[in-house]
Amino acid sequence: MNNFQALVVNKNGEKDILVDLKERTKDDLPQGEVLIKVHYSSVNYKDGLASIPNGNIVKGYPIVPGIDLAGIVESSDDSRYASGDEVIVTSYGLGVSHDGGFSEYARVPSEWVVPLPDGLTLKESMIYGTAGFTAALSILRLEEEGVKPDSGPVLVTGATGGVGSMAVAMLAKLGYEVVASTGSTEQIDYLKSLGASEVISRSDVNPEKIRPLDKQRWAGAVDPVGGETLAYILSTLKYGGTAAVSGLTGGGKVPTSVFPFILRGANLVGIDSVYCPMERRRKVWDKLASDFKIAKHLEEIADEITLSDLPSTLSDILQGAVTGRKVVKI
Repeated sequence: MNNFQALVVNKNGEKDILVDLKERTKDDLPQGEVLIKVHYSSVNYKDGLASIPNGNIVKGYPIVPGIDLAGIVESSDDSRYASGDEVIVTSYGLGVSHDGGFSEYARVPSEWVVPLPDGLTLKESMIYGTAGFTAALSILRLEEEGVKPDSGPVLVTGATGGVGSMAVAMLAKLGYEVVASTGSTEQIDYLKSLGASEVISRSDVNPEKIRPLDKQRWAGAVDPVGGETLAYILSTLKYGGTAAVSGLTGGGKVPTSVFPFILRGANLVGIDSVYCPMERRRKVWDKLASDFKIAKHLEEIADEITLSDLPSTLSDILQGAVTGRKVVKI
């Protein structure tokens, strides 16, 4: 099949953005060594930003969004991959500067491709997607910094979002005491079903006044929010505790001081899922297929949608109206 469908984002004048399903051909695909028949993708906050003016994500138009995909290799100019191989592609320029996963076919550089590990299906890999990968990378960093299940509670902010939901379920599976923070009070039962031992309000981690040092509460934190929330987390980490930050939905400025670092030995680690080295990337995907796998929660975290559902879903994720993960069946 040469003709196929893809979601295309294009500029209409200087300020307007058009988001439409379009018929394309394989000749429209960008350069790359590996042609993939896409089976699944997923919806991430960055995909929502790619669909609006001034989202500051897309490098050029027109673009097919979708920062992750899973599918089967149709052809490859790289001997490491053969027709029929099941593969995952996330991050790098996918859906940002290079046509992404919201398409029936994708062509990508072979350096971006990860073989699907044993223990995962294509659909499961995209229930995780970039959000699950980011959550797992965050937890791996906490482990490397010495945060153990018996170290004390671990805070997860933005807990009903993709990264947050995944982090809550993975940490609980690994035996951690998980405290989930959310602005969605109606989702308390959902978060407890994922394994949260306590659910607190977003306002509890975003007080009006943030002290340089406050009562020690958390052995660690998985934070996709940033901003003032991260400042509060740092002021309340236990001695030697670690916060792993992966996002900035709460803002890019962190009004903190040096005190948590020089008086409590706090650690702040940054989580980058975009250019994560391939050796580490494969290690994280292997963890997601084994130690970190949240088998009993994968289906309840995810809702399956189609390409035609994407325009409304991209709007929803920007409004904070998406709970868990949206998996796109292509």
